[in-house]
Amino acid sequence: MNETVARKGDGRAATLPKPKERGYMMRLVSDMKREKLLYLMLLPGLLFFVLFKYLPMLGVVIAFQDYQPFAGILHSPWVGLKHFHRFFMDPDFWMLFKNTLLLAVYNLLFFFPLPIILALMLNEVRKHFFKRFVQTIIYIPHFISWVVVAGLTYTMLTTEGGIVNEALASLGADKVNFLLSTDWFRTLITSQAIWKETGWGTIIFLAALAGVDQQLYEAARMDGASRWQQLWSVTFPAIRTTIVLLLILRLGSFLDTGFEQIFLMLNSGNRDVGEVFDTYVYTTGLQNAQFSYSTAVGVFKSVVSLILVISANGLAKRFGEEGVY
Repeated sequence: MNETVARKGDGRAATLPKPKERGYMMRLVSDMKREKLLYLMLLPGLLFFVLFKYLPMLGVVIAFQDYQPFAGILHSPWVGLKHFHRFFMDPDFWMLFKNTLLLAVYNLLFFFPLPIILALMLNEVRKHFFKRFVQTIIYIPHFISWVVVAGLTYTMLTTEGGIVNEALASLGADKVNFLLSTDWFRTLITSQAIWKETGWGTIIFLAALAGVDQQLYEAARMDGASRWQQLWSVTFPAIRTTIVLLLILRLGSFLDTGFEQIFLMLNSGNRDVGEVFDTYVYTTGLQNAQFSYSTAVGVFKSVVSLILVISANGLAKRFGEEGVY
């Protein structure tokens, strides 16, 4: 036993912190005194997470209650797993699960790799003016709201004067009702995400690429490596840890398919393939005032995301990567 045992004033045994723990706490206090301004700068971000991320988690208990707004959390009756059982037995459960899962897989397969590929391409550009110009252009869509993106999509794809359908008609082809089609919905959602966020996603990877030691490229060139061989043997391994880390974090929001984007694109024609957990929580929780039931749906989604993160992190460590923790 490495723990130090002492006697309290009443004679009872008390376990003191281990010497190693005391040393860590003393170093922490010393660092905080020495770097007061840095820790003060940390305070706003810390308060943000406490107030808007951790404290709201206390409201999760209403998933196990028959929550009544006037009774409050403390006085609402407990019902256990009733709402979870109702959700799993709901005929819409598998439809929601399938739609959410497919959109998440689409984003993971088609959207996640594109910022990496684009960052690698930009890193190969030697004309700095052209590189900065391209970066500026591809960053702009990130600052456009989903409302505007949905409006542009409707304007371009509507059958009444839409640019795409007018072009199809001019070529002698039949017009396609993209906005009501169940076949095109997932493609539209994924394409919107790619157009809006791919450029912004390159920032982290470009930052990682900027830290690659240039001597590695010089050594590769001296060994006769081509540009493609340098890319594969030097550049890609240098950002592999960043890719794995972001992939794990991405799995944490795997089932977050984007409420605002999908809600704006939903209509009576594509609801069977477009209704996901996020929109379902909104309609049942806010519009129908089923607060406990909608919270249970959100808890289920969060538990699935937590399992994915833990599993992916363990898998990454098994293959020699650092992981998130």
